[in-house]
Amino acid sequence: MPEGTDHSVAEPAYVRIAGEYARRIRGGELPPGMQLPSYAEIAQQNGVSDIVVRKALELLQSQGLVRSVRRRGVFVADRPNLVRVSPERQLEAAERSFQNESDQQIQVERETEQIPATNDLAEALGVPVGAEIKHVVTRATEDGRPISISDTYQPLDVIDISGADFLEETISDKLPTPVHAEWLRTTPGDLVKSVHQRFIAADDRIIMISDVSYPRGRYDAFVFRMSLK
Repeated sequence: MPEGTDHSVAEPAYVRIAGEYARRIRGGELPPGMQLPSYAEIAQQNGVSDIVVRKALELLQSQGLVRSVRRRGVFVADRPNLVRVSPERQLEAAERSFQNESDQQIQVERETEQIPATNDLAEALGVPVGAEIKHVVTRATEDGRPISISDTYQPLDVIDISGADFLEETISDKLPTPVHAEWLRTTPGDLVKSVHQRFIAADDRIIMISDVSYPRGRYDAFVFRMSLK
């Protein structure tokens, strides 16, 4: 789902399993070099198929948390890095996404309001100029340090992203808006990592857009997979 939003979309089993292992790795319960259980053991422990386990371990590997050694198994990476992965990240609430990345205290605050659509928002969402739309501002901190802020917009008849078939993301280093700069406490002139998201239905209708800002150096890499279905 859009970074920071929480629409209670059902979380796939492989995302849940990967998240649990991510928390244990980042929390130090599973130290670098430790071998993970076999596919069969993880499948049995979670009541899922080998295919689900494979997808979970592939997600952990794409996040830089584990490494696969042929004929030996899967091991915790020596130096786990912070990697932001889509669209799996969109299927988790922000609280869980950030908790998967850190063993520090995460706090997420949301403010929701209805606003009249500007010319740009009306064109993007296919609504009349001035029509009421939903605007959600989400702010996240890690041990009190700001790590993310997002603005999400959607028509009032859209409840969540379950109607979206595709996610488009544009990632760039750019100057933040004044509101985002103030929240992230950036030095004037400093760039942030910006992610512009468009959630698109099968009929090409854009049902939600979101603009997310992170401190520029928070993630080592961004991994993106296209389809949401």
